[in-house]
Amino acid sequence: MKAIGVGLAVLAILATAGDTAAGGLVPRSLGPTTSAVVTIEKSYPAGTIVIASGNRTLDLVISEGRAIRYKIGVGRDGFRWSGTVKIGRKAEWPDWRPPAEMKARAAGLPDLVPAGPLNPLGARGIYLYKGGSDTLYRIHGTNEQSTVGGFASSGCFRMSNADVIDLYARVKVGSTVIVK
Repeated sequence: MKAIGVGLAVLAILATAGDTAAGGLVPRSLGPTTSAVVTIEKSYPAGTIVIASGNRTLDLVISEGRAIRYKIGVGRDGFRWSGTVKIGRKAEWPDWRPPAEMKARAAGLPDLVPAGPLNPLGARGIYLYKGGSDTLYRIHGTNEQSTVGGFASSGCFRMSNADVIDLYARVKVGSTVIVK
């Protein structure tokens, strides 16, 4: 929780002091908090993440039959996927390196987008691995709040920055992520 407070304080300082320097692009808000404790039918171990792409929800199982549910954005047509992966690593205010496949689809993407208000990974990145290898898919924040709740990504799962900061603090590297 202390790290969250520090991150929020830094963002507040940037929003007030750096607005002009950043061309007015520093987000004034981390976005909405959408989390709610819900009852779930299937039994999963606590700490498991269950993503229902069709419903655009992410459930973090907290106990038998209960989960914290968040609203998410998911892959657009042709980019949705399913399977079981693990959290391989986590990063605060991550840099973004567009994958080669994405750069081939969108000419002009840079090799690196540093952390900040133009970075599509937002406040936190939770990296999904399969068999010890990075899948290049992420659960991440976004600075484009309008995409949360929609079918907008190239396969990653987008959350408001407020929600991904909360989730990030609750999950551990090695946790299971089930994508349906």
